[in-house]
Amino acid sequence: MSHVQPLTGQTVLVTGASGGIGAAIVERLCAEGARPIIHYGRDRQAAEALLRKVGGDGLIVQADLSSPDGAFSLWRDALAAAGRIHAVVNNAGIRTEISVDADPADWRAAWQKEFQVNFFAAADLCKEALVHFKQNGDGRIVNMASRAGQRGYAADAMPYGATKAALINLTKSIARSFGRDGVVAVSIAPGWVRTDIAEDFIGKHGKEAAVGDIPIGEMAETAEIAELVAFLLRPSQASVNGATFDVNGGSYIR
Repeated sequence: MSHVQPLTGQTVLVTGASGGIGAAIVERLCAEGARPIIHYGRDRQAAEALLRKVGGDGLIVQADLSSPDGAFSLWRDALAAAGRIHAVVNNAGIRTEISVDADPADWRAAWQKEFQVNFFAAADLCKEALVHFKQNGDGRIVNMASRAGQRGYAADAMPYGATKAALINLTKSIARSFGRDGVVAVSIAPGWVRTDIAEDFIGKHGKEAAVGDIPIGEMAETAEIAELVAFLLRPSQASVNGATFDVNGGSYIR
């Protein structure tokens, strides 16, 4: 690597950044010279520990993305603190289990909360970022989608797959519609990634249930996702606009 780091001078907002994939992304972005805006929902201690771990040059912003105004308040606070935001990584997400046998009210509530956090909050941040990017000449959006949004998903977690499919489509629309404004938008679609959610699943169902259909026989590491995000934020990577990057070990082939 040259003495000038690839992301020097970039301020990057990462949602859901206090743990898992989000924290790994923050660490990698900082290693490549970026200044992070670490968003968290509840775990302030983890966010503060992460900021210390990466050297303290960054910002922390709290917001509840399950609330209708959550993403807008996050953007207001982040922009007020940072002045200029060069990129947004929509990483925050939840995965709810709900059966088709569920009570209609429970069914509707599960779908609405999942779409609010996984899709509407991301769309709201994209809206605000696009206005800011157009005013300032350029910007990047990385949306964390999923293999589940491409090939469908399990019967008890259909809302999750649907939110991720919508996120991929939104990313393509942004790429087509705002590319001439200097905006580059991409999706990342991981399969299983080694996080607490994955470890809980393995604890319940066994490792084979998670990796059985992954040809390389392993789930992805959070560092793999983080490294890809950092690469996609490099100024030299503009023609990736609109692409969906599969990180699933070969378990979803178009």
